[in-house]
Amino acid sequence: MHFGGSSGDGTGNRMGLTGGNGTVDDGRLRRWGAVMLTAVSAAVAAPVSVAAASPGGAMIPVVVRGQSPACTSAVADAVTSRGGRMTRTLDILGGGAATVPSGAVATLRSAPCVAAVTPDGALAPASDGTYDPTADTGSLYNTTQAIGAQVAWSQGYTGQGVGVALIDTGVSRVQGLRGRGHVINGLDVSFDSQSSTVTHRDGDGHGTFMAGIIAGNDKFNAQSGSSQGNGNSRYAGDTRDFVGVAPDAHIVSVKIGDANGVADVSQVIAAIDWVVQHRDDPGLNIRVLNLSYGTTSQQSYELDPLAFATEVAWQSGIVVVAAAGNQGTGANGLTDPAYDPYVIAVGAASTNRSDATSDDTVAGFSSYGDGVRNPDVLAPGVHIESLRVAGSTIDQKYGSTATVAGRYFLGSGTSQAAAVVSGAAALLLDAQNMTPDQVKQALMQSASPLANAPTAAQGAGEINVRTALASGADGPAQTFVRSTGLGTLEATRGGLHVVDTNGVALTGEQDIFGNAWDSAAMAQAALSGTAWAGGTFNGAAWSGAAWSGAAWSGAAWSGAGWSGAGWSGAAWSGAAWSGAAWSGAAWSDDTWS
Repeated sequence: MHFGGSSGDGTGNRMGLTGGNGTVDDGRLRRWGAVMLTAVSAAVAAPVSVAAASPGGAMIPVVVRGQSPACTSAVADAVTSRGGRMTRTLDILGGGAATVPSGAVATLRSAPCVAAVTPDGALAPASDGTYDPTADTGSLYNTTQAIGAQVAWSQGYTGQGVGVALIDTGVSRVQGLRGRGHVINGLDVSFDSQSSTVTHRDGDGHGTFMAGIIAGNDKFNAQSGSSQGNGNSRYAGDTRDFVGVAPDAHIVSVKIGDANGVADVSQVIAAIDWVVQHRDDPGLNIRVLNLSYGTTSQQSYELDPLAFATEVAWQSGIVVVAAAGNQGTGANGLTDPAYDPYVIAVGAASTNRSDATSDDTVAGFSSYGDGVRNPDVLAPGVHIESLRVAGSTIDQKYGSTATVAGRYFLGSGTSQAAAVVSGAAALLLDAQNMTPDQVKQALMQSASPLANAPTAAQGAGEINVRTALASGADGPAQTFVRSTGLGTLEATRGGLHVVDTNGVALTGEQDIFGNAWDSAAMAQAALSGTAWAGGTFNGAAWSGAAWSGAAWSGAAWSGAGWSGAGWSGAAWSGAAWSGAAWSGAAWSDDTWS
C-alpha cells in the first residue's frame, strides 16, 4: 500500500519490514496477527502453486521461507544449486528473497528445509495522482466491498459511536486519522513512553496501519467530530477518499510496542486490564478490542494469564478480536490469545489478486488450528492497503517497494485480517445492541465457506457483513470452560523474550520492571477491576512520569540501569523476532508488499 504524503508523527525508529516487494506478516516479536517479515513481497502471503517445469526459463523474483530460522543456510544452498541467487537473507524467514529460473520453482518448493516459495512481485510507486483503488485488489475500497461493509454503510451503519481499542505500537495522526475525536490516546506503557517526543506516536508503523484498516476516514469532520457521510451512502462507491471498514468508529490507542515493535506479554496484560477498567469512561465506549499480538503459549488457555485477561474483557462486554497467527500449516494450533475459545480468532484469506470471492483461498501463512480450536472466521489479509507513517521503521525498511500512491502501504498477515474483522464488529454493534457472543455468532453463521479449504484453516469461512446484519442478534451464550489465569507468565511467553542491551532476557515470573508476578493476585485484581490504581499496576507506577530513565535503574530484570536509548533495534535478538508475537505475517519482507 502506498502511503502518500507526510505522516508528521513518525519517529523514524526501526521496525520489522524491509522494503521489498513482499507483504509483511506481522507476527514476529509480537505474535500480532502479522509476521513482520522484512521487505519481501508476499513472503508470508499464501504460497502460490507453481506448475512443475524443467529447470531453466526466465529468472523470476521469489521469496523462499524456510521451516525454521535454522534453515537459512540450507535454503540458500537449495536456491544456488538450482541456478538461482539469494538477493536478501532473512533469518526470521529462515530464507529470504531470491531470483531463480522459473523452471526450478517446483523442485525448490520440495527441497529439504523449504516451507514455501512465493512470487515476489515488485510494486511500482504510484504517486502521480492517478491511483485507482478499484484496480488494486488489496485496496480498502475493494476489501470493504468484498466483505459487504459498503452495504452496511449504505444502510447507515458506519460504526458511529463505537470505540475500538487498539493495543499496538501507537497511532500517528496521518491523513485519514486526523479528525477531532477520531483517535483517542489511552495508555502508553511502551518503552518509547520514556520520551515525551514519541509518547503515543507510532514509530513502528504497525499500529497506524491497523487503525487505518479499522476506521480510517478521509471524510471525518474535524469540526463536528462526526462524519459528513454518516447515515447515507456517501461512503459506498467512494473511490477518491480513503475509507476504512468502520469509518465513523473511533480508535482508542493503547500503546505497548516501541518503534521496533518490542513488547513483553506483561505489558499486553496490563494494557488489556486498562481497557476493561476504562471501557465506559466518557467519550470512550470501548466495545471492540483488536489484538494482533500472540505468543506460542506453553500452557492451556484454561490457565494462561493472557487468555484470562481477554476473557475478562469479553465478559465485560468487549468483543475481543485476535489474530490466529502466521505459522501456516506448520502451526501446532493458534497463538495465544486466539487459542482461547471465547474470543474471535481470525485467519487470513487471499483474494488471489482478483475481485471475485469465488477463487479466494486461505493464505499460506495463516495458522491452522488443531482440529479442536480452529480459526473462527477468515478475512482478507494478503496485500492489504492501509495508511503509511512516513519515516517509521517499516517505512524505512519496506517503503521503497511497499508504498502506494505516496500515502498508503501494503502488508499481509493475520494482523490485517483481524483489523478487518474488528471493523466489521463495530458495524454490527452500530446496527444493534449485541453481546460479544452474539457478534461472534452473527459473523460465523453468515460466513462464506471457501471451497477445498479444511475447517482447521478457515473455521466458518470468510466474513460477510451484509449477511451478518440480517442474521439478527439471537443466540445462546458461549459455555466453554473459563480460564483461571493461574498459570505462569513464562509459559505464556512461549519462548518469546525481551532482551536488554546486555543480552539478558526477561524470563520467569516478573514483569518489565523486574517485579514479581503473582498470577492469582493479578487474576483477582483483573476480575475486581482494581488491577490499575492511579497509574499503578502490579505494585509499580507504569504510566505518566513514572516512565523516566531513572525508573529503570536497578529495577530492570538484568539489574542494569535503563534509559530510552537502551531499547535499540540491536537490543533485540533474532529469537525474539520469531514472528510468534506480532501476527501480521511478521512484518518482514514477506508481509509488506
